[in-house]
Amino acid sequence: MKVAYAGQFDAEIFVIEAIRSGDKHAFAELVRRQNPFVRSVILGVLGDADRVDDVAQQVWTSFWERIGKLRDPDRWRPWLYRLARNAAIDAGRSKTRRRQFDKEIRVAAGPSPRLSSPDGPLLAEEERARMLAAIEAMPPIYREPFVLKHMNDWSYREIAEAMSIPVDTVETRLVRARRLLREVLKEEA
Repeated sequence: MKVAYAGQFDAEIFVIEAIRSGDKHAFAELVRRQNPFVRSVILGVLGDADRVDDVAQQVWTSFWERIGKLRDPDRWRPWLYRLARNAAIDAGRSKTRRRQFDKEIRVAAGPSPRLSSPDGPLLAEEERARMLAAIEAMPPIYREPFVLKHMNDWSYREIAEAMSIPVDTVETRLVRARRLLREVLKEEA
């Protein structure tokens, strides 16, 4: 039995092995299950929701073409993360960045006392939009680990491995990202 991050069983390893054998159906299944992750990585780096689909397509094409070069199939997820991150960085270099976040991204902002009012859903959507704009405005060095932690529920260790930085650095960047987020939201309130 293969073990993945945080001691969880990694059922995807069997799909990866099938893909390495050329199974297009397994590839389609992996894309279906992992595309939200890939899209969030791209968006976290690029900050441009309008370009996420194009970059994601490039990532999956690259994944299919390079899967045979993956040395350790157990490390497919950090490898996919790096493919997505590098593709997003390349896309960011090729055009001027426009800062918009896709509505697919969910931020667990917690319950709002405003929800009990008749205008609650509208106000909640406004708060959500403010929060997404604040996340979007973060420098990529803080936005990227923030998205991985709070939108993909990655552990500090997973983020550190994927970004090739120490766990302490991840923790520091997340603390700073949260502080920036609070400051921006406080100023707008």
